[in-house]
Amino acid sequence: MDYASTREEALARIAAAQDLDALEALRIEFLGKQGSISGLLKTLGAMSPEDRQTVGPQIHALREGVTEALAARKAGLEAAVLEARLASETVDLTLPAPDAPRGSVHPVSQVMDELAEIFADLGFAVATGPEIEDDWHNFTALNIPESHPARAMHDTFYFPDKDAEGRAMLLRTHTSPVQIRAMIEQGAPIRIIAPGRVYRSDSDATHTPMFHQVEGMVIDRGIHLGHLKWTLETFLKAFFERDDIVLRLRPSYFPFTEPSVEVDVGFALVGGKRVLGGSGDAPGHGWMELLGSGMMNRKVIAAGGLDPDEWQGFAFGVGVDRLAMLKYGMDDLRAFFDGDARWLSHYGFNPNDVPTLSGGVGTAA
Repeated sequence: MDYASTREEALARIAAAQDLDALEALRIEFLGKQGSISGLLKTLGAMSPEDRQTVGPQIHALREGVTEALAARKAGLEAAVLEARLASETVDLTLPAPDAPRGSVHPVSQVMDELAEIFADLGFAVATGPEIEDDWHNFTALNIPESHPARAMHDTFYFPDKDAEGRAMLLRTHTSPVQIRAMIEQGAPIRIIAPGRVYRSDSDATHTPMFHQVEGMVIDRGIHLGHLKWTLETFLKAFFERDDIVLRLRPSYFPFTEPSVEVDVGFALVGGKRVLGGSGDAPGHGWMELLGSGMMNRKVIAAGGLDPDEWQGFAFGVGVDRLAMLKYGMDDLRAFFDGDARWLSHYGFNPNDVPTLSGGVGTAA
């Protein structure tokens, strides 16, 4: 067999290949498993040692020459494709740059900022406390006895260890312990809100094991229920940015307040969504329970180190997540904690738009 002629023919065909697909077809024809040159290599095993010494180098030289020619032609064709693309494609440098990915503020953080802005205008300070609490601050000081169901294991996340004073440790079930700590540390008079994370063993479309709550407390001389009602009306009108918010106070029971009142707010259904505003007794309206409140129990004031004969006060509490759902039209609390970037891009807020009373606490995203 004339290996030199075979090599020249193969190199000529490789040089004449017009595109990468044609070149790949030649590679398979020559060097594939069933290729002609691969077949020649297989014949070496059947030859005598003398013939193999003579023919073997020629076949290997043929394979190496074809392999090198294929690689060189491939590089040339790829360079030609790139040059053609560069010649045909252009970039208009006068166009504006595409928008860079931008983060957003979570609705819970947005509502926290709105609450701080509203209550700061009413003279309230923001107070914080530990999320890992002892049962004295979380229950006993708030007039919640040991037999109260809120202390049960099915409601509260307890830790196996106790603190240095032998008190049970737990994840706080509300931000009310901050009220006790604030009274002990700051004395009276005092006006605070206590926003933060709280934990209860519950999970469904409107409850999660971890959620956010804000509580408010005022301690001063001569405080009465009228002060509480005015504060809540002013807060809700500013938060929902409506002047027609109407409240209904119903008698209730909480261990830490006496008397205690549930606060209902009037609403109407608009497009399947609850829209707050107007009296719940008006045609087409209804009442919705929104928050709990009441006058501070004398035992709680005393637990905070104050004289209940001299100081009076009120307190209230509401879920921050629920406020966000009502104001911004969300219908499933679990989505708040899913970490879905699509949800957050829809409901998130521009971090540069800080809520203000003058510019609007509900700044649009």
